[in-house]
Amino acid sequence: MEKRPLSNTGENLSVIGFGGTIVMNETKKNSAIFVSKAIDRGINYFDVSPLYGNAQEMLGPALKKYRKNIFLACKTVKRTSKEVKKELHDSLKKLKTDYFDLYQLHEVKTIDEVNKIFGINGAIEAFIEAKEKGLVKYIGFSAHSEEAALALMDQYNFTTILFPFNWVIWLKDKFGPRVLNKALKKELGILALKALAKRSLENDEILKWKKCWYYPIDDPEEASLSLSFTLSLPVTSAVVPGHAELLWLACDIADNYMPIKNREIKILQEKSKSIKTITNQL
Repeated sequence: MEKRPLSNTGENLSVIGFGGTIVMNETKKNSAIFVSKAIDRGINYFDVSPLYGNAQEMLGPALKKYRKNIFLACKTVKRTSKEVKKELHDSLKKLKTDYFDLYQLHEVKTIDEVNKIFGINGAIEAFIEAKEKGLVKYIGFSAHSEEAALALMDQYNFTTILFPFNWVIWLKDKFGPRVLNKALKKELGILALKALAKRSLENDEILKWKKCWYYPIDDPEEASLSLSFTLSLPVTSAVVPGHAELLWLACDIADNYMPIKNREIKILQEKSKSIKTITNQL
């Protein structure tokens, strides 16, 4: 699998990332199989969070023998220094590692959250201390609003941003371009969320993909266009939805990746007009 530089860190990550929800609610045996297959497919970037149920407990043992050769990212939704310290050590223990390559503020949405993170006894204090102690190599964030992402980049020299860079919300809602442009100017490593997200769920819709809160793109042809759109942006890697079947589909697409063509973007532009986007649910 193609690997791309993570900004100026010297790290090179697989263009497809392994999202921790893939092993959520799985057995230890299945988790080990999924991780082993992902490694065989060329994936070296793994991302997880305490929010993903028991994913940390499943991923830790499965990754243990590969730890030195992979890039492990974890996240926290805690916003105070004290809470972050506690959760960081808990995550390290569950993931059976003594450091994270990347530790991130998870799904920041509002300016109030940003202010709390950078206020007295805010989360950023624990992040900086963890980096000084060698518990964390790089500090990043994931954001679910443009407002929060732009404000975070003004507050601190983060190494990475994890953000929804997705054709539907980009083309229909113009959601993402401002954030991407600023991240490039700041020379952040750019990681993509929701590359295979398509639309919001209907109220009475029966879930086919039970780990997703939106309907993912599962048609191979459309998924190929979707992932090609995201990977044609200046991103390092895209983390796909939390089902193994969708991960293998993404791997197949990445193995045959070609930059998206203008005529294909026009096809996606037309498709986006009739889609009920996930922007308001992020």
